[in-house]
Amino acid sequence: MKKGLSSYVMNTEELISKLQGSNLFAECPSCGGEFKLSQSLLFDGSKPFTGQAAEKQKEMMEELKQRLQELKNRKIRATLVAENTTKAVNIGKNLEKVLPTMKDFKWELPDSRFLGDPIDLIVFNGLSADEVTSISFIEVKSGNARLNDHQKSIRDAVQEGKVKYKEFV
Repeated sequence: MKKGLSSYVMNTEELISKLQGSNLFAECPSCGGEFKLSQSLLFDGSKPFTGQAAEKQKEMMEELKQRLQELKNRKIRATLVAENTTKAVNIGKNLEKVLPTMKDFKWELPDSRFLGDPIDLIVFNGLSADEVTSISFIEVKSGNARLNDHQKSIRDAVQEGKVKYKEFV
């Protein structure tokens, strides 16, 4: 008499029991490390978690809540930083426009030309006296602001004497 397929079917609890008593190894899909199934937490995922599985689930849910809270906090901080940076940039852009009229401005206002980007001002020293003696590139910074890469390359070109005058006719 032939044995039916049902005699070979094992229920999940029996399968878990056999795996826990075996010398079989498995490979972690994340790190590729091997581990013994007999030393693993095996459980029936189609039923409510109990024992160690329930504890592990609770632990992981708590960790997930903490990660979500940290993500919310980071989003809030990033938004605040972006808002503060935007305010500082906008204040700086407005100050650049009125800077030549301030008492501590060292250059002659009629000699100054506002560019805004990538350099704030170019001053043609002596232009108002009909003799340009030098040209100054002025970049205005305040607080912790630093030159960006374009501004640094302009500064370096000027300092290295890589400035030319050309006519386009």
